[in-house]
Amino acid sequence: MHLKTLSESLIARFAEIVGETNALTRAEDQGAYLHEWRDRYTGSTPVVLRPGSTDEVSRILTLAHAEDIAVVPQGGNTGLVGGQIPSRDGSEIVLSLERLKAVRNVDAIGGTMIVEAGVTLTEAQNAAKNAGRLFPLSLASEGSAQIGGVLATNAGGTAVLAYGNARSLALGLEAVLADGRIWHGLRRLKKDNTGYDLRDLLIGSEGTLGIITAASLKLFPMPAERETAIVAFDTPDAAMKLFRRAESEAGSSLTAFELWAHRAQEFALKYMPNVRDPFTDDYPWYALIELSHGGKGTRIANTIEPLLTSAHGQGFIRDATIARSLRQAEDFWRLREAFSEAQKGAGGSIKHDISVPIARIPEFLQRAAKVVDGVCPGARPVPFGHFGDGNLHYNVTQPEHMEKAQYLALWDAMSDAIFELVTELGGSISAEHGIGQMKRDVLKRYKSEVELDMMRAIKKALDPKGILNPGKLL
Repeated sequence: MHLKTLSESLIARFAEIVGETNALTRAEDQGAYLHEWRDRYTGSTPVVLRPGSTDEVSRILTLAHAEDIAVVPQGGNTGLVGGQIPSRDGSEIVLSLERLKAVRNVDAIGGTMIVEAGVTLTEAQNAAKNAGRLFPLSLASEGSAQIGGVLATNAGGTAVLAYGNARSLALGLEAVLADGRIWHGLRRLKKDNTGYDLRDLLIGSEGTLGIITAASLKLFPMPAERETAIVAFDTPDAAMKLFRRAESEAGSSLTAFELWAHRAQEFALKYMPNVRDPFTDDYPWYALIELSHGGKGTRIANTIEPLLTSAHGQGFIRDATIARSLRQAEDFWRLREAFSEAQKGAGGSIKHDISVPIARIPEFLQRAAKVVDGVCPGARPVPFGHFGDGNLHYNVTQPEHMEKAQYLALWDAMSDAIFELVTELGGSISAEHGIGQMKRDVLKRYKSEVELDMMRAIKKALDPKGILNPGKLL
């Protein structure tokens, strides 16, 4: 289907739906919606629409479907693969969900809450906390990442080990389909075996099958106590030994196990404010470990200290520091969350959000360093990520004396080499960031024709005119 460009009269019809102040047509008003924070993708649009209700989203899509106009849904614009950015040709509407801000209901007893798509992760966490409950999804961008986008990309974060990714935390959805019809699927049931799981179909679909406007989310007991530590290692193999022991001894109390290389910490300390070094000496590898428990009847205090003391005695950890206060624990997490942004200060960075089987993480890290050197001698790997679920952000910073543009021209060659290794080890080229436009063409090499045909058939059934986020994912 050939999608049309917008005339002035059609822009006016869309603007009438949301009101003039929420239809942004001036370049100075659109800037924040047209590029993402890595500055890799920039687009153009005749109008940014900011609906204030599900009904307005429905009316926008009804008109867009009738007039064959492409629509790019956008949440907090924190996506990392360009899925939320329109094309450069100016033919696509940007539909921002940021005004859908209502926390419609919090059911502390039932362990659920219903929030609209524009509610940020921080706001969702606070709404749960105010009711004495926990919404555990946590990302470095949680102050601006919105629930709709988080679900559309099936984001992961630092608590996946214990609570699962975004898909695992959603019980139901409200969404608007390509033709403007509203799916009222805000169920609160943990069991609903009545046919195809439409919720899971839309979660992770990156706005290509429907636009999520609200979600029913799971809540959990607030942890009665937490223990947080940063541990130093010589090798990822040593980290693996500690992870397996922590799994065995702490069980479900193990809620985070984040691994990073020294260079990630070095960049954070050099380029980011309010970040502290937890050690006086430098070590090759580090991990942040957190234990928590939601019930008041079972104490976990001092679980972590004997665990680390024993591991140190057996020689597979070099050093460790345990947070002795909430503020110190927050300092540890601030260090961990600084890694992505810190890399900007060190120059160009080629980024990979990959996963491999947990047991093969040490092998991947060892072999990936050689792959990087083969593509660009002197390039500096900056690996960090969620060890407990096999998800690594294998980012590679430019050599110190190389021009940034010259280095970034190697993006495809570097990524191809890393993805080949990931595939050989039984992994995935995208763990939690999605496909967007960055990996759309690469996906064809790693998905079978059967899988791609199934995906295309679903897309055609739900969006026959191809107006929803065209050029993304497929």
